[in-house]
Amino acid sequence: MTTAVEDKGAAIVTGASRGIGAAIAKRLASDGYGVIVNYAADATGAESVVSAITGAGGRALAVQADVASEDDIAAMFDQATEQVGPVTALVNNAGDVGEQARIDEQQSDTLAKLMQVNVVGPMLCAKHAVRVMSTAHGGKGGSIVTIASVAAKALAGGTGMVPYQATKGAMVTFARGLSNEVASEGIRSNSVSPGVIDTGLVPPKLRDVGKRAPLGRIGQPDEVAATVSWLVSPEASFITGADITVSGGR
Repeated sequence: MTTAVEDKGAAIVTGASRGIGAAIAKRLASDGYGVIVNYAADATGAESVVSAITGAGGRALAVQADVASEDDIAAMFDQATEQVGPVTALVNNAGDVGEQARIDEQQSDTLAKLMQVNVVGPMLCAKHAVRVMSTAHGGKGGSIVTIASVAAKALAGGTGMVPYQATKGAMVTFARGLSNEVASEGIRSNSVSPGVIDTGLVPPKLRDVGKRAPLGRIGQPDEVAATVSWLVSPEASFITGADITVSGGR
């Protein structure tokens, strides 16, 4: 006999067409959320994630939206509410690594794009999430999880990823600050900082770095997804403003 899964409302997962985002979308669907599988350009990947979710009996909808555009974000939240249900969870996962070069070789337009996608975009997504979740706006509360990175804390100068590190550090700070701002309105805000995760796109150099973690291996997307699942659940009801490191001990 199959036990019915409680309908927990809609969860928006940005950048969910592959990798960590796809794993999070599938996990939240199995938890009972109707999932918005957001993508910027990879429609095929997003539809594949939706098919996997619906094939397992879950609810999902692929929605194209560029998190660098507030118009796109607003339309995505409207579509989620109209077609899936009230939004009760947001996972800010979409991101860009930017140009891998020393800071004295970076271009201003590349840096501006990186900041727009990795910092401004998640802030705008959180803005719209608060507008629908906050009890001050008539909502019933919810949870916001922002995917950061252990790179935010690493002394990794020379890797050509200093601007990327800076954006992830900003997201840890944002998630913590937001937690204080909206806790009294029924919204919890936390961040998750993965280490090297096997998304199929990890270059050999980073894979070797990951294997030097105390646990002796790189992580799996499902392990990050399990952490997000716990953070948005009632089991983490007394946790807000936290950054959970999922890195094998690094």
